[in-house]
Amino acid sequence: MNITDLKPAVVWKFFHQVTQVPRPSKKEGQMIQYLEAFAGEYNIPIKKDAAGNILMSKKATPGYEDLPVVILQSHIDMVCVSNNEKKIDFDKDAIQTIVDGDWVHADGTTLGADNGIGVAAELAILASDDIEHGPIECLFTVDEESGLTGAQALESGFMTGKILLNLDSEDEGEIFIGCAGGKNTQAELSYNPLPASPEPDYFRIEVKGLNGGHSGGEIHKGLGNAIKILARFLYLLKNSFNFTLCVIKGGSQHNVIPSEACAVIGLNPEDKEKVRAMLNCFAACIEHELKHVDSDVQIVMQSTDRPDTYIDTQAAEKLIYALNACQHGVAGMSNDIEGLVETSTNLAAVKMNGNKITVVTSQRSSIESAKEAIASQIASAFLLAGAVVKQSDGYPGWVPNTESQILKAASDSYKQLFNKEPKIKAIHAGLECGLFLEKYPYLDMISFGPTLRDVHSVKERVLIDTVGLWWKHLLHLLKSIPATKND
Repeated sequence: MNITDLKPAVVWKFFHQVTQVPRPSKKEGQMIQYLEAFAGEYNIPIKKDAAGNILMSKKATPGYEDLPVVILQSHIDMVCVSNNEKKIDFDKDAIQTIVDGDWVHADGTTLGADNGIGVAAELAILASDDIEHGPIECLFTVDEESGLTGAQALESGFMTGKILLNLDSEDEGEIFIGCAGGKNTQAELSYNPLPASPEPDYFRIEVKGLNGGHSGGEIHKGLGNAIKILARFLYLLKNSFNFTLCVIKGGSQHNVIPSEACAVIGLNPEDKEKVRAMLNCFAACIEHELKHVDSDVQIVMQSTDRPDTYIDTQAAEKLIYALNACQHGVAGMSNDIEGLVETSTNLAAVKMNGNKITVVTSQRSSIESAKEAIASQIASAFLLAGAVVKQSDGYPGWVPNTESQILKAASDSYKQLFNKEPKIKAIHAGLECGLFLEKYPYLDMISFGPTLRDVHSVKERVLIDTVGLWWKHLLHLLKSIPATKND
């Protein structure tokens, strides 16, 4: 079965089209061209700002002219992650989708339902002539996943509505009214690349098989972090054996919990069997620790060719210490909303380029001061190692408004449709809503969507039936908003 055979057909039709267009963060040009062609085909007014954000508008259907303007909003970029076996060029290749029982996922890559399914719903409404709604504006933002820069660049006056429906949440039946703010902390360590000697035996140590996932929405699960596991082993190894560290790398993007990491080391030949024994014991410990959340974790050691260089001993030591000391995971729970992660940090990636090693981390919190505090802790660990540390300006959180009128309308709509109350929540992941409020402080907003799991990982998937439930709720809400003209 293809996804175009699924219901509601119009949503899956456009989601399929979206998956065929390459759209990595910061490289959304092809997706922008697709949206411009779509607007031309359906004769829809469109405008684009300097950042590449797109706004399309559609008049009310007859009988709904008195409803206020509603903004529907999704981001067009996607996190691009593939497993080691999958050969794909995300700048050129389409996503290959698979219908697997109750779920849709991709073939060895992220699916891009975050937030492609929201984009598809907007396109379906714009293209349809049998959906009842008031006047709508459809906002498509760029570069959400790598820093929310599209939302940051949005100019006042670009859109006119005072109600915004963000379509970037991941649990059907839940309405979100708040989110965490975030910032990135990046450390750069310099080293001397020294010629690798032919005398040691060289081995590649690899951590793989982890689930990875969204560093906001799934940080509370205690998932394994491949970089942390690797650094932990290298620390143990350093305390018992002499070795050279030649290569270290892992992870991909700041908002992804790393599922794979590897190092190449040089060992004295007489130590290799003892190191293998140590690794086997260490792997057994990790497997036991992660058996409930990452049961497929693998830590392997294989012979490899001699590399050209190794990292000088002092720099390698500082790097191992810093990575081992760097905090990862939940740093604090909310005292206001039960079960909500308040503050967290993600050790996201280690990359080598020339004689530089770059470590990428990200921090989140629903309290601004706590966000700054955890970011300063992470910076301190790397400053002590002699790294140059840079931090992004970050983005604000979205403070919940329990008196929201659109929240009441959406809750009433859901109860009418399904005879049960939706869950009202805040989310630890970052949404663009906080940034919208900086430019449009009067906005009344909620966020809702179908059920997605393991986003930002190769296991990303969307629960098919929930797309229909969410779509039904969205359409019912669009025609049941109280009829009050915009000022």
